[in-house]
Amino acid sequence: MKLLRRLTLISLLAVSAVAFGATQAHAEPKRFSVAWSIYVGWMPWAYIDNEGILDRWAEEYGIEIELVQINDYIEAINLYTAGRFDGATMANMDMLTIPSAGGVDTTALIVGDYSNGNDAVVLKGHDDIDAIRGLDVYLLELSVSHYTLARALDLAGMSERDVRVVNTSDADIATVFRDRRVQAATLWNPQLGEAMRHPEANKVFDSTQIPGEILDIMAVNSDTLRENPELGKALTGAWFEAMEIMRADDERGQAAREFMAETAGTDLEGFMAQVEATYFFYTPQEKLDFLTPEQLRTSMEFVRDFSFEHGLLGDNARSPDVIGIEMPDGSVLGNENNVKMRFNHRFVQMAADGEL
Repeated sequence: MKLLRRLTLISLLAVSAVAFGATQAHAEPKRFSVAWSIYVGWMPWAYIDNEGILDRWAEEYGIEIELVQINDYIEAINLYTAGRFDGATMANMDMLTIPSAGGVDTTALIVGDYSNGNDAVVLKGHDDIDAIRGLDVYLLELSVSHYTLARALDLAGMSERDVRVVNTSDADIATVFRDRRVQAATLWNPQLGEAMRHPEANKVFDSTQIPGEILDIMAVNSDTLRENPELGKALTGAWFEAMEIMRADDERGQAAREFMAETAGTDLEGFMAQVEATYFFYTPQEKLDFLTPEQLRTSMEFVRDFSFEHGLLGDNARSPDVIGIEMPDGSVLGNENNVKMRFNHRFVQMAADGEL
């Protein structure tokens, strides 16, 4: 009788194991979605999607990730903030002032590059920033272009009181700049490239003078990333695989660059001009070496001060310290009890160490 009971128990355990295995085999993988917008620093995501690179990395970690192109950059960030996406591409200032200021704890998973000439102040008929005094300056108000103007004026010993800002959508600004009445604008590529075709156009300031301050990021919800590290691993692995291909001097690299150019709505020459004005971190170690806690702290000091002065940190913000910004070493700039923006090098460090 004891033998019979033992055999019955073994049979039941075997059946349970088979049933559990069948359930696991048919379990749906976790699904995530991230949004991206057309800009030179984010065009590798288009290539990653087209070539199935992200699908392969996601499959390796047992998940699914959908890359969704959103034509309106700010709308993509708003959709992410509203919870429609698990992540989105955005600049560091917009990350601070939209999701983080809105209470959504957000992590800069991949800082892919910084603007190194892609953002500029342009004047007609003048080649000195001093000539901007008293002019109407057309730009997308409260955007990175606005920040670029503020930094240009500050470094030239002026302030926004010395000019008049005219709010202009990024979709219209290149066309507006052709109007003979418009003498000054601040804009980013590809609109910057279009504006510079005007025979009187001169760059009087650009982002090469503020290196590392305008960062292009794939940002992810911090709680989602904490609970699902495989999402961070897959996105990071796919990104740096694309970076290796993009920089390669071979047929595959050429094809990748041509695809990105076409998807961005330009030709290869125009796209490469934008690439040259962008400081890409092509390897994980390049990013780690440049984006030290000290560098990020300095950059974010400027960004948060501008954001506070322009009321972008919320109506109840009494100082730039209202939002805590966590650095890669765990230190916090601002309110340690309200950390909503994080720079996390964990997954990039794994890529550098060959652990992905």
